[in-house]
Amino acid sequence: MKVLLLGMGMQGKAVAHDLEKSSLVKEILVLDNDLDSVNRYITEKGFKKTTAKALNAENESELQRSVSQSGANLVIMMLPVDFGLCVARAALDAGIHFVSSGYAGDLARMDQEAKEKGVIMLPEMGLDPGIDLILGGIAVGMLDQVHGLYSYGGGMPDAEGKDDNPLRYKISWSFEGVLKAYARDAVLIKDGVTLDIPGSDIFKPENTHMVDIPTLGPMDAYLNGNAATFIEPFGLDKTIRHMGRFALRWPGHCNFWNVMAGLDLLSGETDGTLPISPRDFLLKTLSPQLQYGSDDKDIVIIRVEAWGKKDGVGKRVIWDLIDSRDLETGLFAMNRTVGYTAAIAARMILSGKINTAGVLSPITDVPVEDFLKELELVGIRSQCVVEDIDLDQYKPATTPVA
Repeated sequence: MKVLLLGMGMQGKAVAHDLEKSSLVKEILVLDNDLDSVNRYITEKGFKKTTAKALNAENESELQRSVSQSGANLVIMMLPVDFGLCVARAALDAGIHFVSSGYAGDLARMDQEAKEKGVIMLPEMGLDPGIDLILGGIAVGMLDQVHGLYSYGGGMPDAEGKDDNPLRYKISWSFEGVLKAYARDAVLIKDGVTLDIPGSDIFKPENTHMVDIPTLGPMDAYLNGNAATFIEPFGLDKTIRHMGRFALRWPGHCNFWNVMAGLDLLSGETDGTLPISPRDFLLKTLSPQLQYGSDDKDIVIIRVEAWGKKDGVGKRVIWDLIDSRDLETGLFAMNRTVGYTAAIAARMILSGKINTAGVLSPITDVPVEDFLKELELVGIRSQCVVEDIDLDQYKPATTPVA
């Protein structure tokens, strides 16, 4: 079978590593705007199935044509998220299965058409969203009644490299996307009340808290997107009293970016006095200083906490996943957890393990045991702890960052 891989940047490289080893895949066609870099990487790694062609993704007609004329059985979208809907549309028109690591969003509107055409469309198959949703689905399924669901995700330098710069952060994802997320509105459910938090306020102390991660210690947690959109996908109901999605960073991160937000330095708008926006200024000036070295390691963390009742008893379910860079392949933890997850989803579709047409969700449509086994095969492991709690007294983490 033939797979079309759109984008072979940081996360796409892990996709290619995985699919090169799969007996299901006979050919991998990579489309990328930096053809020379991709071809050097293919040669350096000795990939046998992978070839590359140039793509100007900014040209929408060229992007759609490249997908429709690829002859692929499945396309994996590893371009920036802004291209996701265009690629999904082209794949559906051509009758090609589709996998991405981006949020479903408007893709849901294609569900009926995908069912009619027999096309499988599986977004949200990365780290966050992706692994967090799968672990969340498991945690929710372990309870009879869910009172709360918190999920956390983070990518950062490991403990040895975290003090290399004052931000205690390095880039393993699109830094432009990170800065945009730092100004994104959020929705939190607290004590049964839905709270809308403006993007300018997500780093304020009242909207942050500390989380203790085993082997790593305390972490800053700040709001990351709209938690309420996942009530229905998780099958939750009016018993839900607390629900939030958070990102994790080393301590000090929230305080720094709260100051930056207060100075309006995360704005993507220009005021006419400068040729670029404050956000673009930060992107250009900070990016060179926040790069990983050849031997630096990153870590990725996913934590999911669900609490409620099981057989009438208060229970708290905690799933933790921590991964780090593999220096043998050179793949960062962020590359691995995003790219391998997307590749596993693609292989499950090609093998028939996922065979329901339509726009699917990791929460309900991915074979959980098989998926976790596939992650373990590449050294990505998770663990679960279940505790008895007094539901009348239990509250989620609320201690603001120092």
